[in-house]
Amino acid sequence: MKASNTTKYRQYLLSAFSVLTVSVLCFLIRNEINYRVSALILLLTVSVIAMLFDIFPVLLAAFLSALIWNFLFIEPQFTLEIRSTEDLLMFLSYFFVALLNAVLTFKIRQAERKARDKEEKEQTIKLYNTLLNSLSHELRTPIATILGTVDTLKDSNEKLNPTQRLDLLNDIDIATVRLNRQVENILNMSRIESGILKPKSDWCDMNELTNSVIQKIENCDGHQLNYNVDENLPLFKLDIGFTEQILLNLLHNAVQYTPSNSIIEIKISHESENCKIIISDNGKGIPENEHQLIFDKFRRLPDSKTGGSGLGLSIVKGFTEAQNGTISLQHNIPNGTVFTIEIPAETSYINHLKNE
Repeated sequence: MKASNTTKYRQYLLSAFSVLTVSVLCFLIRNEINYRVSALILLLTVSVIAMLFDIFPVLLAAFLSALIWNFLFIEPQFTLEIRSTEDLLMFLSYFFVALLNAVLTFKIRQAERKARDKEEKEQTIKLYNTLLNSLSHELRTPIATILGTVDTLKDSNEKLNPTQRLDLLNDIDIATVRLNRQVENILNMSRIESGILKPKSDWCDMNELTNSVIQKIENCDGHQLNYNVDENLPLFKLDIGFTEQILLNLLHNAVQYTPSNSIIEIKISHESENCKIIISDNGKGIPENEHQLIFDKFRRLPDSKTGGSGLGLSIVKGFTEAQNGTISLQHNIPNGTVFTIEIPAETSYINHLKNE
């Protein structure tokens, strides 16, 4: 409440100060301009104030500018007396126009604010609907699979042969991994939005980490994941958990949204004091107009296949920027997509670490 009152008082002071300053400047050059031009300049000042402040400070500016204009510029000067009927009509017209200008400008600002608030509420509702729709599918499907499979095992366990039991257990495993991934994505997005992300840097063997992530990618049958180990790659000092999640989400995204038999290539290199990660595919690619939007929360391409919550790439961007890194997206020639991640990182080699 005190802060609000302070803001209001500041608006009153700034409104009065603005009118007084402009009036003094006009008075100093009164020989170069007539009092009608001074009136126009003061009206412009009131208009600018009306664009910035609340209605009552603006009304104060309008009232004060009218009095000052009369006092300093209308003959006889330095009095509030008006002898000429023409000047009196001009003064009344000025006062009316100043007040009307202040009120109308304030009303326009109010209408714009209401329209903006309405648009933001609609966007928020749309965002929550998207989230609920995604979660209702992405969480319900694996949960239903787990519950249904467990019921089958309980009710028909004696009728099932070992191969059938193994298939059912495999279904549970796949559904559990999928459920765990969605929960991790939601938790990671919450961490990003809360602003509490604090990287914990440690020495990381990117060859080992990349191979480990590739082993975690499920349902990649039909896709070819290529990664050539670079034995000369140094160790990088970065947040291993963040980097693992970046790789995992990018590879999962590539597997999920590229056609069967697509080739996905992973390249890790050391360039300009950065750990550079390039993941490319030869799929259908991403339209040019979606390149900047694709990293937004819940953003999914039109006509994309079902599955996924639209959080993966926004988490990739969040974890990259948390490490002061950058992410970019380009077309892969002749077709497909290339994601490039660059993370500033200290480097060393195993022999150096042994000698420390």
